[in-house]
Amino acid sequence: MKSNPIFVLLAGGKSERMGVDKGLLKYKQTFWILEQLQRISRSNISTVYIGLGYNYQHYFNAISWLKNAQQIPFQFQNLSVNVVLNTKPEKGSFSTLQKVLKNIPDKIDIVINPIDIPILNSIELNNIISKENSVIIPHFEDENGHPIKLNYEFWKQLCSLDLNDKSSRLDYQIKKINPNKISKIEVFDRVITLNINTKKKWLHYLNSSL
Repeated sequence: MKSNPIFVLLAGGKSERMGVDKGLLKYKQTFWILEQLQRISRSNISTVYIGLGYNYQHYFNAISWLKNAQQIPFQFQNLSVNVVLNTKPEKGSFSTLQKVLKNIPDKIDIVINPIDIPILNSIELNNIISKENSVIIPHFEDENGHPIKLNYEFWKQLCSLDLNDKSSRLDYQIKKINPNKISKIEVFDRVITLNINTKKKWLHYLNSSL
């Protein structure tokens, strides 16, 4: 029986436009990164890898177990949470993804989501998880979104890309493959298209979701 995919949650950016680390924004009575994990925990996912980079110490100070999860997975809800630190985040967001991928076991598919895009509802997330192809992309109305599922054969080759090459980006690499290897899944949850990277967008999201 095939293992469920590993979820990769990327939180390695500077958050310059937000002015505060996105994962440490307050959502209800918790941090946004913990809310994201809560949403993932309602799906069929059992293992999460968090990629940190810039301002990682802020995360360690706010949520102490994240630091220890670099060595030993932390049990959060029903998730086994691992933390991977990108020590050269200035290489770009793909460098954090690549660093995480190099720590993931072989032969397992992954599901990727940036910290600033809310995790969609568990029913549609499980639908994405269950689909098989090289790349699975959720689609809402006329827009693609996240999370994106990648099979092992596709994501493994991302580990060897040169970070100095301008084509070392996930979107570029997806465009290179045969379109038959890409499946788009229609969803009804518009959050897959959100990119909450400013205070204004965050406040709008809070007002619409709380």
